[in-house]
Amino acid sequence: QVYIIEVTVGSHQWSIKHRYSDFHELHEKLTAEKKIDKNLLPPKKMIGKNSRSLVEKRQKELEVYLETLLVKFPFAAPKVLSCFLHFHFYEINGITAALAEELFHKGEQLLVAGEVFLLRPLQLYAITQQLRLATPTCANGDAKADLGHILDFTCRLKYLKIPGTRGTVGTSNIQEHLLPFDLSIFKSLLQIEISHCESQQIKGLPSLKPSLATMSIHYCAASMKDILVPEASEFAQWEVEGVASDCPVTAVIPTWKMLTTLDMSHNSLKCIDESVKLIPKVEFLDLSYNDLTLVENLQHLYNLIHLDLSYNKLTTLEGVHTKLGNIKTLNLAGNQLESLLGLNKLYSLVNLDLSSNKLAQLDEIKNIGTLPCLEKLSLTNNPMCIIPDYRTKVLAQFWDRASEVCLDRTPTTEKELDTVEVLKAIQKAKEAKDRMANSEKKVQHLYSPTGETPSSSSCCSLAAPPSSPPQPPSASSSQGNHVCIWPLGRAWGARCGVTLSSVISWICCVVSDFTSPLSCCGCVEDCAVWLDARSVPVVPLALISYTAASLELAAELSALVGKAARELEKEVCSERDGLSVEGAEPGSPGSGDGYFEVSRGSRDTCQAGGPQAALEEPGPGPVRVSKVVWALGVRVGPSTRHLLACVVLTEPWLAVFRVRNGEQPLGVADIVAELEAELLVPYTDIEAVTLDVPDLCLSLKVRPSGVILYLLSDSQSLMEMHAHLSTLVTGSPPEPQGGTATAQAQLIRQLLNPWEYEANDYVVKGAFPAHLLHSAKVTSEGPPCSDVPSEMWSSGVDEGSASLPCVLFLTPRHLCILRLDFATLAGGPRSSMRLSRVPLASVLVHPRQACYGSGPPPERGFRDGHVLELLAGRELVTAVFLLPHDKFLFLSLFSQLRSGLRDIKTVAFLQARLLNSLPPAVQRPRLKLSLLHPDSSLTRRLSEENQCPSHLALSPSLGFLSGRQGDELLEFFHSSVAEVENEELAHVLWSSVLFYQFPDLELTACIMLSTKALYFILDDSAATLSGQAGEDQEADFIISYCFAMKLQDLHSVNVGLFDQYFRVVGPSPSHVIACLTRDSYGTHRFLQQLMAVLSSLEKLPSPEPPEQDFYSQFGKNNTGKMKNYELVHSSKVKFVYPSEEEIGDLTFIVAEKKSSCGHSRAFNILLYVLAFQVQSSYPGPGTPPEHHLQPKTLILTSTDVFLLDEDYISYPLPDFAKEPPQRDKYRLTDARRIRDLDRVLMGYQTYPQALTLVFDDIPGPDLLCHLTLDHFAEEGRAGGWGGARASRPSVDQSEVQWCVFVPGADARERLISLLARQWEALCSRELPVELTG
Repeated sequence: QVYIIEVTVGSHQWSIKHRYSDFHELHEKLTAEKKIDKNLLPPKKMIGKNSRSLVEKRQKELEVYLETLLVKFPFAAPKVLSCFLHFHFYEINGITAALAEELFHKGEQLLVAGEVFLLRPLQLYAITQQLRLATPTCANGDAKADLGHILDFTCRLKYLKIPGTRGTVGTSNIQEHLLPFDLSIFKSLLQIEISHCESQQIKGLPSLKPSLATMSIHYCAASMKDILVPEASEFAQWEVEGVASDCPVTAVIPTWKMLTTLDMSHNSLKCIDESVKLIPKVEFLDLSYNDLTLVENLQHLYNLIHLDLSYNKLTTLEGVHTKLGNIKTLNLAGNQLESLLGLNKLYSLVNLDLSSNKLAQLDEIKNIGTLPCLEKLSLTNNPMCIIPDYRTKVLAQFWDRASEVCLDRTPTTEKELDTVEVLKAIQKAKEAKDRMANSEKKVQHLYSPTGETPSSSSCCSLAAPPSSPPQPPSASSSQGNHVCIWPLGRAWGARCGVTLSSVISWICCVVSDFTSPLSCCGCVEDCAVWLDARSVPVVPLALISYTAASLELAAELSALVGKAARELEKEVCSERDGLSVEGAEPGSPGSGDGYFEVSRGSRDTCQAGGPQAALEEPGPGPVRVSKVVWALGVRVGPSTRHLLACVVLTEPWLAVFRVRNGEQPLGVADIVAELEAELLVPYTDIEAVTLDVPDLCLSLKVRPSGVILYLLSDSQSLMEMHAHLSTLVTGSPPEPQGGTATAQAQLIRQLLNPWEYEANDYVVKGAFPAHLLHSAKVTSEGPPCSDVPSEMWSSGVDEGSASLPCVLFLTPRHLCILRLDFATLAGGPRSSMRLSRVPLASVLVHPRQACYGSGPPPERGFRDGHVLELLAGRELVTAVFLLPHDKFLFLSLFSQLRSGLRDIKTVAFLQARLLNSLPPAVQRPRLKLSLLHPDSSLTRRLSEENQCPSHLALSPSLGFLSGRQGDELLEFFHSSVAEVENEELAHVLWSSVLFYQFPDLELTACIMLSTKALYFILDDSAATLSGQAGEDQEADFIISYCFAMKLQDLHSVNVGLFDQYFRVVGPSPSHVIACLTRDSYGTHRFLQQLMAVLSSLEKLPSPEPPEQDFYSQFGKNNTGKMKNYELVHSSKVKFVYPSEEEIGDLTFIVAEKKSSCGHSRAFNILLYVLAFQVQSSYPGPGTPPEHHLQPKTLILTSTDVFLLDEDYISYPLPDFAKEPPQRDKYRLTDARRIRDLDRVLMGYQTYPQALTLVFDDIPGPDLLCHLTLDHFAEEGRAGGWGGARASRPSVDQSEVQWCVFVPGADARERLISLLARQWEALCSRELPVELTG
């Protein structure tokens, strides 16, 4: 028997269900832990245990048992009893105890990870109530459940999310959105998100003002004042802190000093009230999806840059420029604007979204045509968009800036610019003609005897000539694939069976990795293999050209639809009893594995027999075909399956045909022979037509049966079909929902958490429907398995249909994968869609992708035109694109976006054994002749430069690279590294590098200088910088990391002292990299090659000198400071060399360590070299020592030797830096006098090629010899970096050893010679030098 327990605590109630066995288990635990009476629980009954009397008796006894336990533990129930009664779900003591125990175990890890922590309103309510009670913080005696763990965690938490709910919680009567809670326990919050909570119940928000930077409030507030000024409910008259007021005030409210981002979208705001005065530092303000009617009070936000007012009820913008002074991004989509008056003075505006408004007149564009900074403008889904040549007429309003404006997320083409120039010329001619006409009228008026002014004829408006159909853009990819446009000739069209009226041009896909390109028409290669529709169906290239414009195909489809309609009409009219007529189920005889449906509405129409009936006797005339769309269909009904579909729109019918597996189609007859009817319904029986994924997935729901058909095809066809069907089904065109990219970006935003959303990132550049498969499963026998989890399939999935399509979105920084659950998609998009994001920096085309193409197709039967192997992070997946050209469009856009990234990117190299096994035609990409056959001297020089110094640690990828010589090195560069087509490798340098953003991590890098960019191939330590986890390498390829800096982004090069290192500086902090060559010859050689490459680039015009006032021109002429020596290259790149001032600073730093009674002679620096100090550790007796190299700067003067820690990356300060570096440039770590040097050890005993300087440990009067001495360290570690005194048993206690490794051979020899000369001058004898084994 199951017993229902009703628990009441105050006004809160909840119910629990338990069996008697649960009571018995609880009693056993309490007996063992709390020593309660064993006879307290009613005993078990073996006979008659299910009798009604026994059950009622036991029910009362168990109730008495629980009440007795609660009386026994009046203050705090034991943990087992609390869990039994669900106190940890609904009761404040149990909730806080459970949360405290969780934070006791995981709190520190959560704080270190910096992740967003989720707290329910019920938990916050429990904490708030617990703090108000006069009870101990650990009432149950368990230290892990102490309330202090929660308070300690909340004081340090930085990121918080509070998701509320509407309705009751679980089995209780608790309504979370009505529970009050206090946020004053949070002392360090930087970001907070609150949703579905009543604003009146949120207490303590003002306490977050000192630290909060980002606040998101959704479905909570009716006014901004409720959130920003909750004190307004207590004080009638209030004023902002620091603002003088003439009226009496009852309260002075401090401002939100740190708040820069405020998101109050999806609320019920009626106006922008005066509470915005409290957020003067806000830069990003989102007020979308509210009920705003006016733009007001925003003049108080002086720092506002980005404003989102989309999907409100704005009707006018008058005077908006007085409220938005420095705005750069303004989103006004989804409002009711008919005029743009008020935007003409927003001179700083860069991005403007006006989509989905009521703008009908082109003259309104004149209000924004003079904005000097406007670059992006969106006007989609406005009435003016239906005007012929709408784009060119809009662009013409911008006059000379037409080429700089991106309209509707589409760059302006050269053809459009030509048309704009024509319109401008016509307009100028018209104005000149009007001026001449006016002057003639004046002359005629002056000389007219009557003095009457003749009537002027009305001027007719001039329209721009219709533009020709746009040519498809050619796509190029750094991976070696190229797309070219081939015109369709008569012979070609006759051979393929396509009329010239249906196809303008064809895209020929040529895989450049092969010597024999594919056929230009694509008939032989792309149509030879028809994919199995039961595994992974795609739309073949041969079917795309067959549209409704093909008269032969239209006639055949008309006959098929008409024949099916007449047969079904006879069956419907013969059944007067009202039963529905449906085709046989799949697999039945005569059905052809298809699905026919004619609904009850069609029978009623037949019985009515009216003249306007949709199913009236069709007569001898054929059915008119208005549109044909080829798509991938997913049918959800009694069973779920997908099919390659041909959708035919006629006047009375919607017909869907399934394309069966067949041979290569040679013409229309072969295509029609493979068609099989799947669905035939009149438009009146279509219940809903929805674009579930904007412009990519269209769903049709049939009313009688509830069958839903999802169609995936190209966006243009789906948009036209959606508009056509919506007009027929609902009687009105669909409501505008914004542009394609805007709607897709909004969908992505809905599926992301607010803290994951970045406005600059989620501008959708491209969307591609595809099957995403694990490559390991593609080559296995049987149908390939989809990456979509099995729980997203319904139970009625047909056997063999094992892959569901997904959608790949390309944004500037991520590859977003949208997985769809078609079985539940109609119920709501949020619950049936799952979005995964992969950074573009970690996505790349598989290195062996070039091996598939010409020749016999792979065993899995896919065509290269649809299949693309990708490495997403560490996952190897295969993307099978549904549409034939999507792969090459994806590659082109992917290469463009990835080359524009300013991040450390993942690269992959094929193993040497695979490179050697590839055919010669596949190993080398498609290059120009000079790159295919490089000069032998260049090859020899690059091979000599590709020698890694012995002191640099090599990862497997860099070890592989260091082994490439000659042509192998060039082939490696062009196939795996180069991002710009036909760039030439000019120089190779191995060095350690430091990134400005990660100054403490020194990486080994192979620097490749090409004619277009600088490439830094990094070791595996770069995985920590790029946010990727290093894993075991794949057997076929090696993963590495690369950072690319385009030469056009190079601003300056800072050369270090004595050419020991150099630093390249670009436009952002990520483009500042210090290269520690520790070799003056290597630095000098690299700078020579860099200048030569820069000289070959196109010369940029000299910028016009900026206007300067009197003080800037003459105020700095006599500063008395010598500036760094700057060489401005012809490419405008500055080469900055050290000045005498910098050398003087270094001299002062080392000289200040000498006392005032030091030497009278001048203090000079004889040698400056970047070296390593070798630290040796002995793990145990009998084991060889372990050596660690610590970077140091060694300075030799006439009397002393210094070791310093130097900041190579932060100085000189970059232009974008806003504060000085945290560390000094030079930090002295140790110093010794040359006269205290006893001997020098050379050889391989300590470290290969290292020098061991042995000093007598005699404190001198003029040096801080024990600057780094730690008297509290362990024996053998005292003395600082040198491992000085007792690090080895054989070292005398009175000696200090410096083990120094100088990488450069010349610098090493110079150090020894200078040291010997100075020692001889000071000690009057030769320096003892000992050779070790």
